[in-house]
Amino acid sequence: MNNKLVLETVNNLESAFAGESMANRKYLYFAKQCRKLGAIEIAEVFEKTAEQETAHAHGHLELLFPPKTLTIENMLQMAIDGETHEYTEMYPNFRHTALQEQNSSAVKEFDEQIEESKEHAQTFNTLLTKAAKKFGALTKVEERHANRYQDTLNNIKKG
Repeated sequence: MNNKLVLETVNNLESAFAGESMANRKYLYFAKQCRKLGAIEIAEVFEKTAEQETAHAHGHLELLFPPKTLTIENMLQMAIDGETHEYTEMYPNFRHTALQEQNSSAVKEFDEQIEESKEHAQTFNTLLTKAAKKFGALTKVEERHANRYQDTLNNIKKG
């Protein structure tokens, strides 16, 4: 099998997952707005379609992360990595752009998301430590990663 095609397929699955996930959230938001406007039948169509988008997204995820390859520890670590990326890189970069564009509402939103992402990373880190103790599966490498993330969180809280 051509490695370029494999990487392209993975990229396509990730893009498809992102699109289906975004459609789900958007349709749920639309449903909420329709309900406020009294359009209950339309809201229900948006909600039903959102459920279908979730099913599509889960199908893409099963190809990207086959269930038989997932452990509690590696799912928690992926969550920690994702949340850490959000509060150390993604949202700070978005915030910087919003500041340059003088969009104070977006700056406020990104500030809130930075704080929530920090909290999420810490929660997942705590769960990883507990899971490792419970299952006795925390290797030295995983422990170093967990400690590194905890140290990062502690340093951010201090300053």
